[in-house]
Amino acid sequence: MKPVRSLARVMLSGIFVVSGARNLQNPGRVVPAAKPVTDRVAPLIERNWPGAPTDTETLVRVNAGVQLTAGLLLASGRLTRPAALVLAGTLVPTTAAGHPFWNTDDPAARAQNQIHFLKNLGLFGGLLLAAADTEGRPGLRWRAGHRIGHSRRSVERAVRTARREAKIAVRSAATARRLPG
Repeated sequence: MKPVRSLARVMLSGIFVVSGARNLQNPGRVVPAAKPVTDRVAPLIERNWPGAPTDTETLVRVNAGVQLTAGLLLASGRLTRPAALVLAGTLVPTTAAGHPFWNTDDPAARAQNQIHFLKNLGLFGGLLLAAADTEGRPGLRWRAGHRIGHSRRSVERAVRTARREAKIAVRSAATARRLPG
C-alpha cells in the first residue's frame, strides 16, 4: 500500500506546490480576488498579532509560501499529517476568495466558479483523509488507550503479587511464632 499512498500524496500536493510557487512569485494576479477576504481577516490578525503585516499582497505571499512548503512536505512524505491539515486550512480562504460563485450574476461564470469551489471541496476532503491516515499504524487514540490498559494490567498484577507475598509473609510469621525457639 505504500506506493499507492506515496503516489496519492504527490498527486494531492501537486496543485499546492505549483500554485504556491506561482503566487509567491507573482502575487499581484490574485490580489484583487483576495482583497475582500483579507480585508475581513486583517482586523483579526491585528488583534491577535500586533505589528504583523495585513496588506493583501503580503498575506497572499504568506499563504502561497505556506502552501508551497506544506505541499512539498506532503509530497516528500515528511510530517504528512500536519502538512495536510495546514493545506486544508489554507484552502479555506483560497476557495472563499477565488471562487465565490454565490456573488456572481453571470450564469457561465457562476457555473465555472461553482465547479472550482466543488473541486476545492474535494481537495479539502482528500486533505482530511491524508491528515487522518496513520499509514496502517495504530492512531494516537488507540496507542493511548492501549498504554492505559497495559498500565492498569501492570498495576493489577503488582497488587495481586503484593497480596500473595503478604499472605506468604503472614503465614511465615505465624509459623515462626508457633515454632519453639
